[in-house]
Amino acid sequence: MQINSTSAFSSDFLRINDHRVDMIQKDALQSEEKKSTQKGTSEEEAADSAQVSKLQVTDAKVRAHEAAHLAAGGGVVTGGASFSYTRGPDGKMYAVGGEVPIDSGESSTPEATIQKARQIAAAAMAPADPSPQDYRVATSAIMMEQRARTEMVREEMERINGEKTYSGSVEEVGSDDFSISPEVSSA
Repeated sequence: MQINSTSAFSSDFLRINDHRVDMIQKDALQSEEKKSTQKGTSEEEAADSAQVSKLQVTDAKVRAHEAAHLAAGGGVVTGGASFSYTRGPDGKMYAVGGEVPIDSGESSTPEATIQKARQIAAAAMAPADPSPQDYRVATSAIMMEQRARTEMVREEMERINGEKTYSGSVEEVGSDDFSISPEVSSA
């Protein structure tokens, strides 16, 4: 019986020991999961922090970019800057794009249109890092200036041609070679 009792004792001891090992393994697994979760959380926090930093830089650049347009735009700017936003992982809104409305219509005279076109081009190219859209606006302004210059030349040519025609008539009338003789008809 003793052997049986020792066997029973050994069996109970092994069961208790197995249970204890299971508990230790379970605790170790839970601890690893916890560390893994904490590590994941710190990695997520680091990623979120990096994203927030990137959004803050982008926000500052976008606002400075649009402020440069506003400052250089003068009379061609028709309103304030408007922004497009994205929500960061911290819940705050960050500007990721923007625009400034401008009046790109021609003025009443070619001279005024040239001045306006120059102002538009200056406003478009004012930021340190012009966007592709800024280049398109500047190009359109340069084309608008060229059209106005062409119109100025056309108007000047019409004025000169009109004066020459008029002054040519005057010169003909005042000329000594010009004589009016009545036609004599034989009836």
